[in-house]
Amino acid sequence: MHGLDRYDATYDGVTRTVFRGGAGPAVIVMHEVPGLHPGVVAFGRRVIDAGFTVVMPSLVGEPERPTTPAYTARSLARVCVAREFATWSTATTSPITVWLRALARDAHRACGGPGVGAVGMCLTGGFALAMMVDDIMLAPVLSQPSLPFPLTRAHRRDLGVSDADLVTIKRRAAAGTCVMGLRFTADRLVPDERFARLRDELGDRFIAIEIDSRPGNPHGISSLAHSVLAHDFVDQPDHPTRRAADEVIAFYRRTLAMSP
Repeated sequence: MHGLDRYDATYDGVTRTVFRGGAGPAVIVMHEVPGLHPGVVAFGRRVIDAGFTVVMPSLVGEPERPTTPAYTARSLARVCVAREFATWSTATTSPITVWLRALARDAHRACGGPGVGAVGMCLTGGFALAMMVDDIMLAPVLSQPSLPFPLTRAHRRDLGVSDADLVTIKRRAAAGTCVMGLRFTADRLVPDERFARLRDELGDRFIAIEIDSRPGNPHGISSLAHSVLAHDFVDQPDHPTRRAADEVIAFYRRTLAMSP
């Protein structure tokens, strides 16, 4: 975490560690399981280099601890029983998004600009969508949104937000706010039905980036690939994950009124 400011943020009586760096409009980077690991931090630094203030809350796990199977399993087990994460319920907004929305409001006040951006990954993937209920959220990115877990047909189509929140999200999309989604096509945690639902609900305001991970794909991407911007990210100009990361940065630049 060299060069990043560490502080504690408290909202509604809950305190979490947050890391912040850079300058310019704020982008909230929400990590995947098992925690704020080096791959997520590397993406955050990419956003900083593009001219933004990155705000990275630690929601579970240990900041900067490398990913291992055992560490991932422990963090996942903790998330699955935590009331803050709606891992199994349909048409439910995870309670932790209330805390994240307060963090985004503070970041906007501190950093200025027309609003804020956000990216969620895996279990936090849909949180950026839920944060759209606040008008300051102008550039939500859903990277491999995995909640609720796709157990049934209803779960596979669910977006991880309540019906009331979805009404607000659709209203904002109709008024012009776009949503970007990223996934690997063979990722069982992010089924086709979920992106189809996003298209149905948001129309052309949903920008889908779907990376071919079927057997025999031209880039040799594993069918088990899941983490577009972190664990499975390949920093080569012609690689689909690098192009996806570049598209995310371009989305923030367009939406937060920065020069290309």
